Amino acid sequence: MQLPTLRQLQFLCALADERSFSRAADVCNVTQPTLSSAIKEIETLLGVQLVEREARGASLTQAGEDAVERARSIISSAADLVTAAQQAGAPLSGALHLGAIPTLAPYLLPRTLSALREDHPELKLYLREDQTDRLLDGLRKRQLDVALIALPWPTPGIETETLGEDEFLFIGPKDHRLSTREPLRPEDLAGEDLLLLEDGHCLRDHAVSLCALNPSRQGSDIGATSLATLVQMVAGGLGVSLLPRIASEAGVAAGADVTIRPFETPVIGRQIGIAWRAGGARETDARLIGDVVRRVLAGCQGETSAR
Repeated sequence: MQLPTLRQLQFLCALADERSFSRAADVCNVTQPTLSSAIKEIETLLGVQLVEREARGASLTQAGEDAVERARSIISSAADLVTAAQQAGAPLSGALHLGAIPTLAPYLLPRTLSALREDHPELKLYLREDQTDRLLDGLRKRQLDVALIALPWPTPGIETETLGEDEFLFIGPKDHRLSTREPLRPEDLAGEDLLLLEDGHCLRDHAVSLCALNPSRQGSDIGATSLATLVQMVAGGLGVSLLPRIASEAGVAAGADVTIRPFETPVIGRQIGIAWRAGGARETDARLIGDVVRRVLAGCQGETSAR
């Protein structure tokens, strides 16, 4: 039985991603005729049309969609075989693509990367900061090996491990009525204009679900793109918000005219977790990176207690 080659399957997946023969050829670093010929060879081999060729691009038939899903799995398994063999005696060495969400990356990665460089000098890291769903998609497509995310979050096809907890703090303008409220509880925010990150950031969903707040209020219609922007919006009197302690301790609000304070009962807003592709060869690496992150988190908590 003649089988498609891995290279042909890579061409098919690139075409599925790009929906264009020319763009897929560029991604695969081949000429368009070479890629087009390879796709035709797969169709001939399988005896079914996989791609509908259109004037403005290409689209997959249902058989093509099914074939791409299987092709991704085959390519992933082949790559895992190579990775596992290469790393059998040397974990955390060579190239590793690490992702992190924007509400963790600036505050957690600097110390994590420093520790990894010290403990594993043979490791070559490639970093990507993005929203949770895109990071998880990158893991599934083998564009990423490991990702730091916030939990809980649905992760089909992805394994996760919890590394620590992150407390949510109140942040408001210094002259805001809640800045001196005793005791301060999450339900006190119910009548306020709650400022949130824009759609797509998991921190937005964690904040809303945690406090059972209504995100349709006026303040939440103004979405911030980052925690630093959110702090400045609060300082400008646009509303109040919730700030992860890990960001507060890293100085995200330094110099801003705001009040940051904990709630009467500590509010654990999210868990910090590490994620990798289920069944992938990077599980050992992911757990080792997780151990480093735990040490970093423990160090941050120690510094907080000492203040």
